[in-house]
Amino acid sequence: MPQSSRRRAEEGERPSQPLLASKLTAPLLKPGVVTRERLLGLLDDNGTQRLCVVVAPAGWGKTTLLAEWTRQAHARQSVAWVTLDETDDEPHRFWTYVITALRSSASDLGDTALAALRVPGIDPLDVALPALLNDLWASDARQTLILDDYHLLTDVRIHEAVEYLLGYLPPSLQLVIAGRFDPPLPLARMRARGELTEIRAADLRFSAAEAAGLVSTVGQVDVDADTVDALVDRTEGWAAGLELAALTMRGSTDPAGRAAEVRGDDRHIIDFLSAEVLDRLPTERRDFLLRTSVLDRMCGPLCDAVLGRAGSADMLEALERADLFVVSLDAHREWYRYHRLFRDVLRRELDVTAPQDVRELLRRAAQWHLTAGQVDEAVRLLTAARDRRAAAQLLLSAEDAFLEQGAAATYLRLADQLGEAAVREDPRLAVSMAGAAAQSGQLDRVPALLDIAESKLRDDEPPYSGWRSLAAAAAMLRAAFDPEVRADPALMLAHAERAAGLETDPTLQGYVIARITLGAVLSGLDRHAEAVSVLTDAWERSAKADVPMFVRLQVAGLLAMGLFETGHDEAARRLIRQLRPAVEGTLQALGDAAAPAVTFLMAVEGRLAYRNGQHADAVRLLIRAAELARIAAHPSQLVHVLTALADAALAAGDRAAARSAIDEARETAEAGVAFPATARRLAAAEERIGRGAARAARRDGELFEELTDRELSLLRALQGPLSQREIGAELFLSLNTIKGYTKSLYRKLGAASRAEAVERGRELGLI
Repeated sequence: MPQSSRRRAEEGERPSQPLLASKLTAPLLKPGVVTRERLLGLLDDNGTQRLCVVVAPAGWGKTTLLAEWTRQAHARQSVAWVTLDETDDEPHRFWTYVITALRSSASDLGDTALAALRVPGIDPLDVALPALLNDLWASDARQTLILDDYHLLTDVRIHEAVEYLLGYLPPSLQLVIAGRFDPPLPLARMRARGELTEIRAADLRFSAAEAAGLVSTVGQVDVDADTVDALVDRTEGWAAGLELAALTMRGSTDPAGRAAEVRGDDRHIIDFLSAEVLDRLPTERRDFLLRTSVLDRMCGPLCDAVLGRAGSADMLEALERADLFVVSLDAHREWYRYHRLFRDVLRRELDVTAPQDVRELLRRAAQWHLTAGQVDEAVRLLTAARDRRAAAQLLLSAEDAFLEQGAAATYLRLADQLGEAAVREDPRLAVSMAGAAAQSGQLDRVPALLDIAESKLRDDEPPYSGWRSLAAAAAMLRAAFDPEVRADPALMLAHAERAAGLETDPTLQGYVIARITLGAVLSGLDRHAEAVSVLTDAWERSAKADVPMFVRLQVAGLLAMGLFETGHDEAARRLIRQLRPAVEGTLQALGDAAAPAVTFLMAVEGRLAYRNGQHADAVRLLIRAAELARIAAHPSQLVHVLTALADAALAAGDRAAARSAIDEARETAEAGVAFPATARRLAAAEERIGRGAARAARRDGELFEELTDRELSLLRALQGPLSQREIGAELFLSLNTIKGYTKSLYRKLGAASRAEAVERGRELGLI
């Protein structure tokens, strides 16, 4: 897990994301497309709603309708478009596309959100989404965001975050979601509130007049009203069926007879496409269609590489002009795709007639994408070609590039698609997957992946990138991220010591990372003098080992804490002063996503102020450190900071604030795993402040911002004994989503803790 993944983000650079521009543009409309005024009017009326859903099976004209509305709406407002596919089924990638699309008309929007998405371990709900919403609320420009093919997304975290976005959507933005079935969002509630516009298959059915226009345009033939009525009846107004019927009429001496052969079910359509369209094509066109059907998207150079020929760009343009279910994806007519039903027919035919060619076609496509720098596409194509060993090697070689782009979850998803056998074959891949799981917040996956790696480790195992020893990298991950190991301090220390013992080359990043882990464990065990020795070594070696500043700030924060705990206040102060420009620069570049790097440095500065009797400064610094610690989401760190804040608030005479901080610290300690030293410090603070102290004083005023239904449900749940994780399970929401709603709930209630929120809710008659 190379650490240069954070360098570009922390320095404010914008690394090139592997984004396909064609996915951020509405598909081009074919000449003569039938304008459907009644449906365009529904979309225009959606300007007063939060959400519009366009839901129907394949071939009902959802994308064409939205593309036409986009073309017309551009004169009145900005439209951001994202065509989704299976590769976007991961929160960081999804939100990167969404924010990039919104930036197409507002380039100053989303800087902080995009930077946050590039920091591993930071959930989009914690920083990126709130930052995006703040930018949207600050803008008066009307904008519509269209998410096409949303049905391809299955990750519950994406749906939860979209629901969160809808809950706080500014009036200037409307959301349109198109897919084959209802998105898992609170549609019933929004429908009851009048916040939802719906366009479904019944609405998308072509009327007789619309069907006549489509058939005459595509079929290049005039048909009588009876023929059109019969065709609409048989196809039930299905756009794909009508278009196929029109194609079969083209050039026919008996258009009505040809139309009568078309029925409305998609099974029949597929058979009809094969027999009546594909088999009638010239050999060159038929061969081109079949062999390029292995591609999700096509351009001339890609098809040339796959087919070993020239002239593919002209062929694609000709196929589009012939209305052969080829869709242009950009204004330059560079990228195309096949209509999904038509591609199904082509792939079925290719698998029957030339199955031996499929793997080589996919390999050629992979090589083209690799040359173009699109490693993720190359890995997918190699996996589809069942060349899993090559895909695994390519993935391993590109690990750092994925992490630089904040794509740890995408990396893990691609590796999963290789299958367990490929992972078991190479322990380096299993270790890299464990690192990606840790960086994407999927800690529950770390132990099993490390089990696989450690069962295959050999003495002659090739070194891991940036490390002298693969076993050391695995041991470090055990100590830092394995939930079972983290619950056992002695075991955690054993793994951390093993990692540091195996990493003996001080010029490598692994040497520094292993000692960061060991120093953190020693600090958590109250062995601060030993921690200072280890962390001083890591700090002094970090620059020469080319460790990025983000990680160096983490080392410095731990070292400053150790210096403070061992009474070396002046040394801690000097370190903080030395790094203040770097801290400010990192915060400016990353916003709150800088939390893992700067929290402890800010906390030590606050504790130093407290020790010097500067209680107001201490409270201010520790409040900010607590905000960042909540985002960093390490339970021990948050408990540590909140305990320090409670002491500072008590010294400043604010017993209510001290009580709130202690309440939150206790709740955090019970929900997560805190180091023994942190738990002891919390218990001592509770003893000093008094567990039976009065709650915060009653606040004046009323609730000025209405709570959402989700926030009310959460407030009711907070009255009981369940932890945040258990509340999430009850409400079918992830822990991070619960944290996002909790943050908004506390802000609206003016509360700083769970107990205070419940008390305030009761005062206002909400519960």
